[in-house]
Amino acid sequence: MKIEEVVKSSVSMGLSQKAVLNIIYTQNNINERLIEILKPYDLSNEQYNVLRILRGQKGSPANMCVIQERMIAKTSNTTRLVDKLLVKELVTRKVCKENRRKIEVLITEKGLAILKELDPKVDHYEKDIVANLTSGELEQLNHLLEKIRIK
Repeated sequence: MKIEEVVKSSVSMGLSQKAVLNIIYTQNNINERLIEILKPYDLSNEQYNVLRILRGQKGSPANMCVIQERMIAKTSNTTRLVDKLLVKELVTRKVCKENRRKIEVLITEKGLAILKELDPKVDHYEKDIVANLTSGELEQLNHLLEKIRIK
């Protein structure tokens, strides 16, 4: 469906406006679909992102700065996200012995188990989103999106 139909616009849009609206609309659509997958696990997109970052640490703790710099949504309140995951027993948090100002966060076995259960569902979701694109189109899309972010 064309973006003009989605926003029910009868006014002609410039290419830049159309491209930006398409990106925003598509991003919202992708997020909504991920939210539906995560809902039964009582996880937000951001909490899921934190769990994946911590799993990527392969058993080593991550401090709040490391988590924040690896977050997809850089505006996320990392402390609040970790607190919520702590209550759900998906992460542990402790003060670093070498630097008492540093908080170390680790994913728990329960957190790893949830990710293991989610992995095939998220993999299917990601493949389904781009199912209409060829490999060449996917490469081009990735290139164009990366090019947009270069400033």
